[in-house]
Amino acid sequence: MKALCYHAAQDQFVVKELERPRLLSAWDVVVRVNAVGLNPVDAKIKHWFSIVDRPSDDFVPGLDVSGQIVEKGAKVSNWKIGDQVLYHGDMRRAHGGIAQYAVHDSRTLVTHPQVTASVAAASPCAAWTAWRALVDKLNIKQQQSIMICGGSGGVGGFAIQIAKHFGIKTIAATSSVANHEYVRSLGASHVVDYRHVDAQQQLRDIVGEQGFDSALDCVGGDNDLLASELLGYEGHLVELVKTLNPERYRDSFMRGLSFHQLSLGAGHVNGESGRQGIVDSGTIVSKLLERQILRIPRLQSISLEQAGESLMAMRSQRTVGKIVVEF
Repeated sequence: MKALCYHAAQDQFVVKELERPRLLSAWDVVVRVNAVGLNPVDAKIKHWFSIVDRPSDDFVPGLDVSGQIVEKGAKVSNWKIGDQVLYHGDMRRAHGGIAQYAVHDSRTLVTHPQVTASVAAASPCAAWTAWRALVDKLNIKQQQSIMICGGSGGVGGFAIQIAKHFGIKTIAATSSVANHEYVRSLGASHVVDYRHVDAQQQLRDIVGEQGFDSALDCVGGDNDLLASELLGYEGHLVELVKTLNPERYRDSFMRGLSFHQLSLGAGHVNGESGRQGIVDSGTIVSKLLERQILRIPRLQSISLEQAGESLMAMRSQRTVGKIVVEF
C-alpha cells in the first residue's frame, strides 16, 4: 500500500510503499481509508515523536480517518466487516491514516455520519475538540460571551459555529486581517487583528470592564496571557496547546478565574471514561454535520503526494479551513 511516512532524523514526510498493517491487539480493526484529515498536530510531529510506541522510518501519521472496516480482532463484537466508520486516532500508534490502510482501537470508533468521506474526515480533531472545549469544559450554554484566539483555524472555526448554535451573542475572535470576512461568515460577532498594536484594547472594548465570560486558546504562545487578562469575574479559560500557568495571570485568584486543559487524544490512554469522551463528542458532532448545523466552508481535498508539503506548510499556523487527503 502507499503511505506517507515520517523520517525523524531528516524531519521529512516521504511517500513510501509499505505492507498492509496487521492487527496489533484483539480490540483493533484494520480500516481501508477513504479520506484522512490533516491537522497541526500531525505537522508538528517532531515535537512529540519521542512518545511513539514503535518509532521508525515507517511511522505513518494521520489521526482523522473516514473509512471501512476490512478486518477485526477477536474482541471486536459491536462492529462488523464492511461498516463505515469515523475516528480520531491515537498519535502514539504507528499505523496512522495517511495511508491506504490503517489500524485503530475499535473502542473509539464512531458510526460514519451521512456526509461525504471528506467532510467527515475534516471533523474529528478540530470539531470534536471544539465541542468538548465549549460544552464539557466551558458549559457554553450558561455563558454570554466568549473570546477565541485563532478564529480562522480548524478548532477556532468550529468553536465559533458551536457558540453561535447555542445562541451566544458576543463571539469575538482573533485572526489576520485577510481572514476577517471568513471568520465573520462562521458567526463571529467581532474579529480583531491579533497583530495590531491595540488588539488587547480592541477586545476589551467589546465587553467593557465586565470582561469575557469565557475564552478558548487554539494558538498557544502568549495567547493565554491575553485571554486571562480579558476574562471577567469567575471567567473560564480553556487551553489546547500548552500547559497553563495561573501564577502568571493577573489576580487570577482574586478574580476567581478557572482554567481548563484539553487534549482530545488523551482519552485513548485514560481508560473507559477517556475513550467514552471521544466517542460521545464524535457522535454529537456527526449529528450536527448531518443537520448542517456545522459546516466546513473551506474544505480542500488533495492527493497523498501533496500531503507532506501541506503538513510542512501548516507549521506556519496560516492554514485556513481544513485540508483532507482523499484515496
